[in-house]
Amino acid sequence: MSEFFLELFSEEIPARMQADAAAHIERFMTEALKKNELKFDETVSFVASRRLGLCVKGLPVAQADLVEEKKGPAVNAPEQALNGFLRSVGMTKDQLEVRETPKGTFYFASLSRKGRPTAEVLRENVAALLASFPWPKSMRWAEHKEHWVRPLHAIVCLFDGAVVPVEFAGVKSGNVTYGHRFLAPNAIEVKDFADYQKKIREAYVLIDPEDRKKIISEQAHALAKQAGYRLLEDDGLLNEVAGLAEYPVPLMGKIDDEFMSVPQEVLITSMRANQKYFCMTDENGKMAPRFIVVANMKTANDGAEIIAGNERVLRARLSDARFFWDEDRKTSLASKADKLQARVFHAKLGSVADKVERMRQLLLELLKYIPDADAADADRAALLCKADLSTGMVGEFPELQGVMGRYYARFDGENEAVANAIAEHYSPLGPKDACPSDPVSVAVALADKIDTLVGFWLIDQKPTGSKDPFALRRAALGVIRLILENKINMPIFQIFNAARSVYGDSAQVAVAEAMTESEKRNENGEPTVLVNWSVRQMASLMAFIAERLKVAMKDKGVRHDYITAVYGLAQGDHLESIDLCRVIARVRALTEFLSTEDGENLLTAYRRGANIVRIEEGKDKCSYTETPDKALFEADQEGALFDALTEVMLNSSKKIASDDFEGAMGDLAKLRKPVDDFFEKVQVNCDDVQRRANRLRMLSLIVRTMGGVADFSVIEG
Repeated sequence: MSEFFLELFSEEIPARMQADAAAHIERFMTEALKKNELKFDETVSFVASRRLGLCVKGLPVAQADLVEEKKGPAVNAPEQALNGFLRSVGMTKDQLEVRETPKGTFYFASLSRKGRPTAEVLRENVAALLASFPWPKSMRWAEHKEHWVRPLHAIVCLFDGAVVPVEFAGVKSGNVTYGHRFLAPNAIEVKDFADYQKKIREAYVLIDPEDRKKIISEQAHALAKQAGYRLLEDDGLLNEVAGLAEYPVPLMGKIDDEFMSVPQEVLITSMRANQKYFCMTDENGKMAPRFIVVANMKTANDGAEIIAGNERVLRARLSDARFFWDEDRKTSLASKADKLQARVFHAKLGSVADKVERMRQLLLELLKYIPDADAADADRAALLCKADLSTGMVGEFPELQGVMGRYYARFDGENEAVANAIAEHYSPLGPKDACPSDPVSVAVALADKIDTLVGFWLIDQKPTGSKDPFALRRAALGVIRLILENKINMPIFQIFNAARSVYGDSAQVAVAEAMTESEKRNENGEPTVLVNWSVRQMASLMAFIAERLKVAMKDKGVRHDYITAVYGLAQGDHLESIDLCRVIARVRALTEFLSTEDGENLLTAYRRGANIVRIEEGKDKCSYTETPDKALFEADQEGALFDALTEVMLNSSKKIASDDFEGAMGDLAKLRKPVDDFFEKVQVNCDDVQRRANRLRMLSLIVRTMGGVADFSVIEG
């Protein structure tokens, strides 16, 4: 068995593109080999800053020979049909075989196809790979019309030790590559992948990203420990730096003491974003005056010149940051809020200042359900929460919005609850982000996210498929987490309608533009009232919240159909009273109930009863929703079940109203015996027409009684 080896050597590949590129080259070539019926043992892909490659081991030297059989016309078919078949297979009549089949006597042709050499298949598919490579961004250079991520310099393409001839952008394949740009720039001839691995490592290139990451992490931790500090873990930066250096050498530099008074978030962000430096902290978590830079080469003086050069560059960077820090504090944060009128939130939803004002009005409704939040603090935090968008620091480092607002608020003497709410109102930003718990922070965060959701629903700018340009899914998940993790009992549909009302006339034009022509008129052809359409949009938003709730609870082991069984029931009957905390409490009680034997049996009985009623109603062209007539009871089991259903319906509704969901499920469990007895002893489809109808009403009553607790019809499995 033979080996195929491909290396594409170019100028530096952006680190963010490297992992996807390595995955694509492996996927493309393995699919091509399978399509051409070439089996192989294993594949190894690799990527570094200046090279991308693949090795496929265990390939045959050629495809297997194939014998293909084609069925021709019947022996009594016209001569013209036979001649056409002979031309298609390139044979004469005497080379055909005559064979009897169940459908008659036919001509058959046996065609032998010799397998193509593997090298030929590889040549075609490497050329196709190069021509169609899906780089997120690519370029052309010199006079070449071909595109690649950066100028391509060499192609190593070997099969069984021999060069597979390929040409792309003026570069012809061969067996020559190059090592480290500075430490080993000379040409290197390779025979196969093993020879390549040995020689390229000797040429100061580590082709495996995991090897590079391990070296960076281990040596960076060792340097930090040696200095008495702890390395600040940063997997994203580690992945990026590992893609920048083919031969990583971590080195430690010093931060000038004059910059240590700048907030540490600024220092970390500046060093990470601009210089790709790792930071360190002391044992108390305070920023240390040291940084680690990953060089791409080793030097005779242990990197002293590299360190000195990076310290000079960092000094200039941090001087800019300190300038913004000093300038921003010359005026108060409150004065910067006035500038938000000139900052657009969305063309159809007004400025950021308009959004802030809407948040302040919405807080009046939200605070009814967050009694521990101080109203004055919440209003002040809402007024200032976006003000840092007008600062020089956030203009330079947008990721510090909120964080800098807290620093400036503290500097201005705002109280701690207000300062923290300014920093935390964007949270949670994702599933791993901490959720605010301070009442003022929670209130302002909810106001911000709900205003965004309602506004974009009003103008019908909802997420579609994988597109979510305004991060509305994240906003919805944030609302859900803020409510559930802080145990806030809140009628969320009413809150959405309150936010809709806050928009008032300002959104009327945008709402009208969002409505389609069909939506602008009702079923009678009359103009639709904008308010009615807006309310329907809020109902649509509630459905969106339900879907996000399923996503949020999936990782906690909560089944999506259980949420549908509870949420859908409430949405159908009492949309305005849906409370996410109560929904989840009810789901947990349902989960516990259905995990018991009683619950499983009742679910089976529910389905059996519902199916019978549905089928019989379809046959009889009528419904059986009336209350069963006691006078028509014949068997004792009928009366016992009716009494049990009546009692459960009354008691469970009271317990649900008082949030005793476990008690309501316990009442359902009491139905198991009378339901089992009914199905065992009573014949529903009996000959007596009146009794049959009455018993179908009994089954319908079972469905309605259980359906008052949860919609068991949507439960799967």
